[in-house]
Amino acid sequence: MTMVTFNLRKQQHGDLFEAELARLSALVADMEAIKEGVPPESLGDGPAPVLDRWIIAQRAIPCLAGLSSGHPKLPGEQRMIATSDLWLLSDDRSWARTLSRWYRLGRPAGHPADHS
Repeated sequence: MTMVTFNLRKQQHGDLFEAELARLSALVADMEAIKEGVPPESLGDGPAPVLDRWIIAQRAIPCLAGLSSGHPKLPGEQRMIATSDLWLLSDDRSWARTLSRWYRLGRPAGHPADHS
């Protein structure tokens, strides 16, 4: 997964933005097809590759951590949280979109006002 930056003042037409949008749109389309009962072998653009001797693994993914206020599922003020996967970050660092929701971003950690 790649976190994608976006510009608040322009339409998004970058190659990375378009590629990630297409990849996620294809995933959503496959999920909707599975929900409707379409078998996996009928999806995709050709025969699926075989993965042999497989395991379920984990890898590090970008996310945000900080003090949350107004979260709909994690109540409290200034509650330390870690977000779900980070997908979008505005170029001015004022907005972020995780897999779950949008966040308005306040001061970054280590901001000079944190030390007054």
